[in-house]
Amino acid sequence: MKNNLILIFQISAVFIGTVVGAGLASGQEITQFFTTYGYRSFIGLFICCFIYIAMGAIVIDISIKHKLNSYDGLISLVSTGFIGKITNLLTTTFLIGSSATILAGSGALIHEYFGISKWFGIVVMILISLVILFRDTKGLIEINSLIVPSLFIVVITIFILYLCFYKNINMSYLKTIPHYKNNWLFSSLIYGGFNMLCCCGVLVPLSLEVKNKKNLLLGVSIGAIGLTILSFIINLLLLVNVPYIFKYQIPLLYIANRFGNTIQILLLSIIWLEMFSTEVSNIYSVGKNFEELFNISYKKSIVLIILIAIPISQIGFVKLITFLYPAFAVVSFVFMIQCLIFYFRKKS
Repeated sequence: MKNNLILIFQISAVFIGTVVGAGLASGQEITQFFTTYGYRSFIGLFICCFIYIAMGAIVIDISIKHKLNSYDGLISLVSTGFIGKITNLLTTTFLIGSSATILAGSGALIHEYFGISKWFGIVVMILISLVILFRDTKGLIEINSLIVPSLFIVVITIFILYLCFYKNINMSYLKTIPHYKNNWLFSSLIYGGFNMLCCCGVLVPLSLEVKNKKNLLLGVSIGAIGLTILSFIINLLLLVNVPYIFKYQIPLLYIANRFGNTIQILLLSIIWLEMFSTEVSNIYSVGKNFEELFNISYKKSIVLIILIAIPISQIGFVKLITFLYPAFAVVSFVFMIQCLIFYFRKKS
């Protein structure tokens, strides 16, 4: 019983850690996909929670039934033909490109806030990532089991401090806050699909190793609920600070600033750790894919991916990401629909 509970917690931590990343931890993702839609953004977050649980259950079921080892196997099974090849290519490109961006962001964050050479941040990220990644799935589980609770502690601390020192927050007040966009439902669906395709890279190999469907489903469900609570808190903090948050690259840091240097440093540390967590998840996903696709060892795959990511991090990924993010969001949504069709067709 105790071992099962630990495993469920670890699966939920991996799920949360894979989705969160620096974008959500900094408040930037929540601002773009939810906060700009006003109080209706909370409905959007609940819709995402439902997507995570439903799609997580479907991906786990398909993965166990067909003994899949990587997202390549899942995509090839669910999305055949040209669309499947495009989905696979975009997923791999996105994950490697995202890893490169995180390397560059790690260097920039350390240089900007601590005045240390950006290469120090990049090298530290690479070395620690290799240590964790060489431990395979065990390393992925261990690092998320440490980082995710730390994230919750810091965000909840900021939230409690805000409630203690600032005005009461109620629904009537939230309804008076202006919204800047209207398509909140579409934004929520795109965001949910986008995160689920990213998660497939971790959920598929995890399903093969864990094999216990009940524990996997419970882990993903608890992870989805925990992620929704975390997103709810961040969205609430951001919403009551509209429009000031729009001026900042790290909106949550604007809120944390008023509570002193210790809270700021804790938040920056968590953002760096979430960058690291996403880096590990992305490289792990592509590593498992390369292992199956090119028949090379997992460790060699990891080294190869990092060697590809280093030069990309230096030449800049900004222009490519402006095309890649929307394209990946669209194929993620299409893939989510294809998963549903495939799953219910096989059920009938």
